[in-house]
Amino acid sequence: MSHPNDDRLPVLVFATHNANKVRELQEMLGDRYRIQSLTDIGCHEEIVEDAATLEGNAQIKARHVVTHYGLDCFADDTGLEVLALDGAPGVLSARYAGANGDSEANMTKLLAELNRMGATSPESRSAQFRTAICLIRDGEEHLIEGTCRGTIALQRSGAKGFGYDPVFTPEGHDRTFADMAPEEKNAISHRGRAVRAMVVRLLK
Repeated sequence: MSHPNDDRLPVLVFATHNANKVRELQEMLGDRYRIQSLTDIGCHEEIVEDAATLEGNAQIKARHVVTHYGLDCFADDTGLEVLALDGAPGVLSARYAGANGDSEANMTKLLAELNRMGATSPESRSAQFRTAICLIRDGEEHLIEGTCRGTIALQRSGAKGFGYDPVFTPEGHDRTFADMAPEEKNAISHRGRAVRAMVVRLLK
């Protein structure tokens, strides 16, 4: 079996510097492709994600890599959409608490907003994670989506995962993403579903 670092494998750039996301995706794609990050290809310039939608941000990143580096690429943008907050934080999920915010600050703001509204029941804390992927391969562009419905937990739980994982409980489960092993999360997550749909397209 080929190793993901095997030079003979086709390279697919994942337009992110996030090592967690690259590792997660490499685990899911196995030995089909060699996933390289923006760091791996030497792309350190800022790619401004100023689109109004997740799809638009994914397109900006993927098109940048193809245009400037000439490599097949996929980019994703993920948003947490909370029903009681009219779909917020949505496209602003990564910077919900401000441009200099981090995951802890984002979760603190989210929990405070729901508490302020008196949203304590699972129904009132309904949410979904949504991932939009833009895949550009052999000059063709494809948009792929994956969603995972669930609820926002009353408090953080778990130490695995990243982002909002400690406060998101997926539908049909009583544990947050951050309480789950990576393979368990990948089997049901928004990104997992989007990536599996992308893999099907890649193998056609």
